[in-house]
Amino acid sequence: MSSISKNPKPASATTKSKNARPTDRQFDPQDLERVRRGFIAARTEPMIVDERGRKVVDTGAYDFLRDSRDAPDTVNPHLWRHATLNAHHGLFEVAKDVWQVRGYDISNITFIKGLTGWVVIDPLTADSTAKASLDLITQHVEQRPVTAVIYTHSHADHFGGVLGVTTKADVESGKCQIIAPVGFLQEAIAENVIAGPAMSRRATYQFGPLLPPGPQGHVDSGLGNSTPTAAPSLLAPTRDITFTGEELVVDGVRIVFQLTPETEAPAEMNFFFPDSGWLCMAENCSHTMHNLVPIRGALVRNALNWSKYINESINLFADKTDVLFTSHNWPRWGRQDIREFLILQRDLYKWIHDQTMRQANHGMTSLEIADLLVLPDEFLAHEHTRGFYGDLVHNVKAVYQRYLSWYDGNPANLNKLTPSQAGARYVELAGGADALLAVAQRYFDAGDYRWVVELVNHLVFADATNERARNLQADAFEQLGYQAESATFRNSYLMGAQELRNGPPPRAEARVRARSLIKAMTIEQVFDTLALRLISENVGGLSLAINWQFADMAGTRDELWEIGISNRTLYATQGRHNPVALATVKITRDLFLEVIAQTTSFAEELKNGAATIEGDAGALLTVFGNIDSFSTGFAIVEP
Repeated sequence: MSSISKNPKPASATTKSKNARPTDRQFDPQDLERVRRGFIAARTEPMIVDERGRKVVDTGAYDFLRDSRDAPDTVNPHLWRHATLNAHHGLFEVAKDVWQVRGYDISNITFIKGLTGWVVIDPLTADSTAKASLDLITQHVEQRPVTAVIYTHSHADHFGGVLGVTTKADVESGKCQIIAPVGFLQEAIAENVIAGPAMSRRATYQFGPLLPPGPQGHVDSGLGNSTPTAAPSLLAPTRDITFTGEELVVDGVRIVFQLTPETEAPAEMNFFFPDSGWLCMAENCSHTMHNLVPIRGALVRNALNWSKYINESINLFADKTDVLFTSHNWPRWGRQDIREFLILQRDLYKWIHDQTMRQANHGMTSLEIADLLVLPDEFLAHEHTRGFYGDLVHNVKAVYQRYLSWYDGNPANLNKLTPSQAGARYVELAGGADALLAVAQRYFDAGDYRWVVELVNHLVFADATNERARNLQADAFEQLGYQAESATFRNSYLMGAQELRNGPPPRAEARVRARSLIKAMTIEQVFDTLALRLISENVGGLSLAINWQFADMAGTRDELWEIGISNRTLYATQGRHNPVALATVKITRDLFLEVIAQTTSFAEELKNGAATIEGDAGALLTVFGNIDSFSTGFAIVEP
């Protein structure tokens, strides 16, 4: 019988046996050489803090990955090996005039030497980690201004540290340009603001930032060592890349771009440096199988197109590429090695896509296909096509969802009971909580942890106060985590175990993390975000309109909008004013965004004259008084 303990447990006999089995191949010794190649220096201070002195990253917490110990029985040996490679950190020379700083964020920051300054590719997740990286290259290479920033795609770990390498003033004055794939801003806001509160909470399970580093806790994130605990910032692009083959000269550096929408991100691009033979594959290739939909949630990625875009990269660039680098993990060198790497990455996503849909067209469900398919030896023989970040089980379900939705076609699953409703009925069916736990314990002792978590989940959702149920569920999650090759699966299982034992984190307002993103939004994006927060049940029977005039500080034409409440929805229309609107608000765009970010308020700005309202001020209160607020820390593994 498992004991009631809040602390992590050791590996069970089943887990020890599974993790001790001989690996199905020898590890590639060249990966260690690739990781170390070009090393110049590491930060001497393991801690990176933000402007208020709060810890953002602590590389010292992962020294256990650097002491040459064998894989512990609480970590899958393949994941352990991958984690030890990701644990290398510092400044690396990739090629003449190309450097990367790796290991201080989940992503890489790349510095290209231009004629007058640095061209920065993907300025990490947080301002503090990006600034620490810029400081490192300044110290060991040279001090240069940042003349351009390139966002490879619309995920926060590739733009969130932009204010650590440049300033809004430098961008607005033209001293620094920001280049991104077309659609970048729309997709960045959709993911990080519209779905931000839910996705941020779910991301704690995917990345495990609340897990203590160690062999029984957090060891890796798959794409990198760990994620920084700081909010992202954002500056909007000044130049969009709109077609494959588009060529720019950026601070004297010639770059040819390849758009790859709906691959790893809805807006993403690869690019090639034709004068030097460098190829940046963004996050479309990494030293791991990627996610076709991350467990934090996102739009399902197009596995078929992903494969086709890698094939296009091969045809466009492979014969001319001497160095390939990506937004995560480490580079590759040599044309033959690079071509083989790209071919395997291409074929991996094509195989997952084709075999999932082949079985789906035989009538199999996503659960059945995920249980059936096993990664072939051709991919298991290479570490960069193994599932350290994505997992075949989840990727199969993603492909199925993209074509056939979550629904498996069985009417029994069309309108299922909630977990709590079903849980109570399953407990009754089992003959009560004690009887269910007795059966579950037998399966736990036999090492059948997948069935234990399915069975005990019913009891936890029927009665979240049952400590025996919570503890047994936590114990089973933990053993599944210890066995997982995927870092994201491990983190999710261990986070579930930790929260069952200790409860979820305290709830807090979710708006703070999004403040910097809000300030980069368009007016349309702001109104779209407000609309999804409208408390519909409070505005039944209301119909009203408010005109908005956003003053253009540049002296050109003001931006006009009408918003209103209609049939319990908030609508917004650009370019017109409603003659029967109850009020007209005049304010600058920048000040309006400050109000939305809650760094100031309408009342304060009305008082000091920076904003005006003509008409019924109560109409504004009707709208903004019925805007919902979200919080982090909502329950996931319990009702």
